[in-house]
Amino acid sequence: MSIDCLLVDDDAEIAQLVVDYLARFGMQCVAVRDGPAMRNALLREQFDLVLLDLMLPGEDGLALCRALRRDQPALPVIMLTAQGDPLSRVLGLEMGADDYLAKPFEPRELVARINAVLRRARSAVPAAAPGAPPTLLRFDGWQFDRVQRELTSPDGVLVALSGVEARLLAAFTDGAGRVLSRALLVERVASPGATERSIDLAVSRLRAKLGDDPRMPRLIRTQRGEGYLFNAKVSGA
Repeated sequence: MSIDCLLVDDDAEIAQLVVDYLARFGMQCVAVRDGPAMRNALLREQFDLVLLDLMLPGEDGLALCRALRRDQPALPVIMLTAQGDPLSRVLGLEMGADDYLAKPFEPRELVARINAVLRRARSAVPAAAPGAPPTLLRFDGWQFDRVQRELTSPDGVLVALSGVEARLLAAFTDGAGRVLSRALLVERVASPGATERSIDLAVSRLRAKLGDDPRMPRLIRTQRGEGYLFNAKVSGA
């Protein structure tokens, strides 16, 4: 199956190299240079994944990533950042990027990251088989669509989730009432090279979106020395 990527990078030479290299692996890649061109491309075509450079003319990659998470929450995003800039990487993940890759990068690593992100995105979609978990879940007045990666509040407000946050919530709803270790969550949820600290940050962001008081969390409880426990009754909608 062909993989269709959208690359947003204002460096025409690098963009062409990426397009040519991905083509060797059967991936179709459309390259654009800025936010307006990205939006036009998304209106014209359907893509499996977006490769988004951080430093762009006009709107930067962080602003565009935030907009993508709001408008197309199920579309995976890999952020391309400057080497040696850990703050930008953290900000990119907080804005909703599914993964990041520092420039300059090895083309083979880019291919590996694309495949890994798409595997995680596809594995988040439950199989339509007997015993498979329902795609639409309810808990504590909230509604969670596992396929579209959409969270709806008890008041009917749509809350955008990043890929990491959606996979984290899926893991919690699957294991509701059980303690899930940070190591297990890293394996199920996070990007390559992630740490248990990155899970803690993702939990903090998810708590904020659920309105869970970080000082006395009710839904996502910290079990000291063990991990996290999702304290809610989960049912299929």
